[in-house]
Amino acid sequence: MAGGPAPGNADAGGVDGGVGLTALLVAAARAIETHRHDSLAQDVYAEHFVRAAPACADWPVRIEQVPDGDRNALWGRFARYFGLRTRVLDDFLLGAVGAGARQVVLLGAGLDTRAFRLGLASDCAVFEVDRAGVLDFKHRVLTGLPAAPKVKRVPVPVDLRDDWVTALTSAGFDPAAPSVWLAEGLLFYLPSAVETSLIDTVDRLTVSGSALAFEAKLEADLLAYRDSAIYTATREEIGIDLLRLFDKGPRPDSAGDLTARGWSASMHTPFDFTRAHGRGPLPEPDDALEGNRWVFAHKLRQ
Repeated sequence: MAGGPAPGNADAGGVDGGVGLTALLVAAARAIETHRHDSLAQDVYAEHFVRAAPACADWPVRIEQVPDGDRNALWGRFARYFGLRTRVLDDFLLGAVGAGARQVVLLGAGLDTRAFRLGLASDCAVFEVDRAGVLDFKHRVLTGLPAAPKVKRVPVPVDLRDDWVTALTSAGFDPAAPSVWLAEGLLFYLPSAVETSLIDTVDRLTVSGSALAFEAKLEADLLAYRDSAIYTATREEIGIDLLRLFDKGPRPDSAGDLTARGWSASMHTPFDFTRAHGRGPLPEPDDALEGNRWVFAHKLRQ
């Protein structure tokens, strides 16, 4: 869950409600992951976002602050999922930059701090696309810290339902140069047609040598998981009803669409990476994560 658009009145200008609040959930999860002895990802800025927002002032930023620790469905298993996702997408991004991409586009960037914390090539530009309220909050928090981006960081304050392409290119993005795109925790908030349009636009704005990673959900009926442990805990412990925020319509085959347009695309379960890293969630009964897929695509031809 990043800070992308939300349907209807679930939309909030900043991080105080709707999808904006889920950006703080992910920040809290990254803070907890950072302080683990077996951490998969480090984000020293994450806990500062949590502590700066009144809506989550009492949320934990260390697993030791959770009475039942890793047995807690939200701050244990679900937070570990976000930590694993962060690591996997970090590795994907670093790999794409290592292969020559020098433009990074974070769609629905939320409270992402990759421009600050990853060892990207110094000539990279990181474009953070999100609503002004989310980016303003992030700026206020980071300005109060000894935080400096390691690469050129370009906030692009625009709602993805508006003309974000013009905003992105006006900010300096060059469609003629290779780029790497992340849509982390974004697409399942969008109606199917909007997701398809977004994927089409990414294809139009990229050249061979570009890459895209995104998260998808394959459940035929999201509401069948309403009583699953992680959704119940998120709803009851911090008041975020994820299933109310997710779009419940049928999902498009975005990976297939990309393949038809000249991309290579692979689809994985989060559990594949749990097994690879030896840490993270494993399948369990009535599992709200079983329909989650991580898609990694590389553009091979125009």
